[in-house]
Amino acid sequence: MIGNCQATGVAQSLRLLLPSAEVETILLAGASRRFGTVDRLAHHLQEYDFVFSHFFPDGFVAGGNVHALAARVPALRLFPTILFSGFHPDLVHVGDEASLRLSRLVPSPIGAYHSAIALQAFRRGLSVDAALRMFDGPVFERLGYFDHWEASAAYLLRTAHDVGFGLDREFARWSRGGTFMHVINHPRLTVLADIARRLAREAGCNPLDIPVEAYAPDVLAAEPVWPVLPAIAERYGVAASTLFKGDGRRGPPRLLDLPDFVAESFALYARHRPDDLGCTRITAWEADAGIGALFDEAA
Repeated sequence: MIGNCQATGVAQSLRLLLPSAEVETILLAGASRRFGTVDRLAHHLQEYDFVFSHFFPDGFVAGGNVHALAARVPALRLFPTILFSGFHPDLVHVGDEASLRLSRLVPSPIGAYHSAIALQAFRRGLSVDAALRMFDGPVFERLGYFDHWEASAAYLLRTAHDVGFGLDREFARWSRGGTFMHVINHPRLTVLADIARRLAREAGCNPLDIPVEAYAPDVLAAEPVWPVLPAIAERYGVAASTLFKGDGRRGPPRLLDLPDFVAESFALYARHRPDDLGCTRITAWEADAGIGALFDEAA
């Protein structure tokens, strides 16, 4: 199993569903340090009957991307990375987003996840109180936040089809089951278990018919969790929250209510140069006079 943090949950699920199988997880973040080159990684994988991998571009392992690896490992099958912002449309990354590396992102009060509203409010000189007034349904409507579901679903389904692993049926089931994402790139264990179950079946194996989430911890729940804010929750009929949870892998996690999260975000941004706070969403907003006026009205 090769991939990002989602691969850990898929591998964890496979170990439960296929008790006699040997399952190894190779995280992309450490692949270059461990193997050095695509050729050495391919040599290591020759002993496995099945190899499942997320897509990865050039730069993670010297010698090529996942397609170069697949050319050397005929048993390799791609499976999709789950990215979905419908529940969390205000969540953005700040810093070098294109690098796909956590180390090049600016940390927020709970990790690598920022509020676009808070960042833009800070950049335009609003107070914390003024920023907080913008977290409501009419503002979300004007920012296009209620359009994220359709656009994000289309992106997820298209990218899944692109790797030969269509998710139309699964996505419909996940949507009916309530909130299925912790943050935009961390699905809940039920999602990863569904992917593991399909990988096993389509490889010709017979996975146990069990609910993985009843027998295994959701390891991504220990990492940051972004709330489904009330206006979004009301729109989609799921539980609402304003509590932002920090990383709990090395100790008790911090819980920040919305006012504390925005205030701490402002304090953090004040310690950075403006050029360090790059964000694709904010760049688009800066070019939109209507959105600029919306923030100015809140000042």
